[in-house]
Amino acid sequence: SIALSWVITPFISGVLAYFLFISILNYILNTSRPLHNAQRYLPFYIVFTVFVLIMVTCTKGLSHLNLNLTWFASFIYSIVMGTLAGLLGVYIVKRLRRRIDYQDRDQVRDEVERIFGILMIFTACAMAFAHGSNDIANAIGPLASVVGIVSSGGDVTGQSPIPVWILFFGAIGLITGLAMMGHKVIATVGSNITELTPSRGFAATIATASTVVFASGVGLPVSTTQTLVGAILGVGFARGIQSLNLKVILKILLSWVITLPAGAVLSILFFSIFVFNIKLRSIIFF
Repeated sequence: SIALSWVITPFISGVLAYFLFISILNYILNTSRPLHNAQRYLPFYIVFTVFVLIMVTCTKGLSHLNLNLTWFASFIYSIVMGTLAGLLGVYIVKRLRRRIDYQDRDQVRDEVERIFGILMIFTACAMAFAHGSNDIANAIGPLASVVGIVSSGGDVTGQSPIPVWILFFGAIGLITGLAMMGHKVIATVGSNITELTPSRGFAATIATASTVVFASGVGLPVSTTQTLVGAILGVGFARGIQSLNLKVILKILLSWVITLPAGAVLSILFFSIFVFNIKLRSIIFF
């Protein structure tokens, strides 16, 4: 199921991003009144994003906090929070609206993209939430397991709450890694696969956040980066395959294939070294 999720989640996010961007093209960008339609339809995209996040969180992520909500209650909370987020998006767009020449198509297009850029604040928060719900969980999972075994007196099957310091440790690692080496991945995902504008990034991040949060809710450890790449590919296909950098995509696909066996081989190597050292010490001392 884990191996299938590596293929399924990028595909799902790609399909979702494809149809989201097609809808943006049909309802906003390729219309006679793109700015007016952007102000009309963008809040619905915000409502969709927040609804998915809250719904999955309420139904899947609150049980360990002893907050067991019914499906109907979760649905109502999600609708309310999504609606409030949509209204906030409307308020932000109106407050930051500028005077432009509506006869100038370039100015209108730039203003529409600016609105998408502003509302990407919501999708950036959604992406951060999705990243924390999955990738950090992947990173601290082995450590949390070992700490749980030790605290339960060696009971491998026992369950214990995750200490807060482990969550803090994972967050510090995420921030440090992003600051030191994340810029290379940002450059690859943000500009090298296909040319991204705020509207295209908006569709890709909504699709990625929705897919990753849903996968986290059902317990599948997926890669947020792989899912985002799938979403960006979906946006690129919506514009035409000629808009994609196939050389970069091939390198990314090869890296996905190579890193998995490489990680397995290194894990075998390190574990063998540890076992050899333990056996060697036991021979020397006993």
